[in-house]
Amino acid sequence: MNIHEYQAKQLLAKFGVPIPKGGIAHSKDEAIYQANELGGDKWVIKAQIHSGARGKAGGVKLCSSHQEIEEMCGKLLGEKLATIQTGPEGKLVSSVYVEEPSAIAKELYFSIIMDRASQYVTLIASTEGGMNIEEVAAETPEKIITVSIDPAVGLQAFQARQLAFGLNLPTEALNVATRTVMNCYQAFVQSDANLLEVNPLVLTEDNHIVALDAKMTFDENAMYRQAAVAELRDTTQEDPRETNASQHDLSYVGLEGNIGCMINGAGLAMATMDMIQHAGGEPANFLDIGGGASPERVATAIEAVLADDTVEAILINIFAGINRCDWVAQGIVDLLAKREIDMPLVVRLSGTNVEEGQRILRESNTSVITAETLADAAEKVVAAWKQATGK
Repeated sequence: MNIHEYQAKQLLAKFGVPIPKGGIAHSKDEAIYQANELGGDKWVIKAQIHSGARGKAGGVKLCSSHQEIEEMCGKLLGEKLATIQTGPEGKLVSSVYVEEPSAIAKELYFSIIMDRASQYVTLIASTEGGMNIEEVAAETPEKIITVSIDPAVGLQAFQARQLAFGLNLPTEALNVATRTVMNCYQAFVQSDANLLEVNPLVLTEDNHIVALDAKMTFDENAMYRQAAVAELRDTTQEDPRETNASQHDLSYVGLEGNIGCMINGAGLAMATMDMIQHAGGEPANFLDIGGGASPERVATAIEAVLADDTVEAILINIFAGINRCDWVAQGIVDLLAKREIDMPLVVRLSGTNVEEGQRILRESNTSVITAETLADAAEKVVAAWKQATGK
């Protein structure tokens, strides 16, 4: 789960991480009000979308008058901002963050991630703030500092100091930098985050440390115990297909192809998508219905696939263990009895109660195309898609 920059900053501030003063605005008038509350004669206007690289896309600007604030809000609010991370479709800007400017002496990079290779929380820092960390890693890897945290003891003060020393900070800023690192770690752990990125982390001209930008993502499986974080979710920034599926506890990831998939098990889903591509097609989604799916859940999952207007053919691939092929088949037949699906539907069943499932499909008098193997199913759905669409 992602949250906006201003929300991440508010969360970090609760843990003692220094941030610039600012306020959220949903209109031009609110933005000017926030500027007046901050005082001064310059303000930074930042588009609030779930994406990085907003500055390069024109989503961040230093304004010197109320007129400039109005013009910036007019360009952003209610419009979609496309960045290198969102793709050309962009994301809707519903709010802007009005922030006081900072006297920047040095820009740094700092993040905390879950390193799945080592299974440790890992701190990453660099003197090259403001840049994509991937570019720094590729071009100047010696400028990246990493610190792995033993989960049995957590982040120790000496490790935070080691990281601060590695950033070549002046002596006056070392203590506050150490505290900032420690506080960021506490925010990361206590909020069940899986990413915390501050880029840039700024050293000001008076040797203060400030989180000038902030990005946080969270483990959705932990949101049952993070009610305050869960409330920060902004579904307008999410793929509506994924939002709809999540409301039915379906594991769904939207892709850019035309062949919708309904599969049980993440590994089988990945293999199925690979086979579709191998056969010359492009998957439209990753959808794992999980184990023990009832006929009703099967029908709901198919509806989630059909909700995507780009889907032009559907492949259902079930290898039943906990699931039962007869339940899946019955769910398909029940849905087809209620609504017409005007696109090819290919079904491959294997495993528990497969004979009964195949019988249900065979006697249903529907246009379902059956397949025996995964390769056969992929070939059939791509062929049917080409025939139906002429593509």
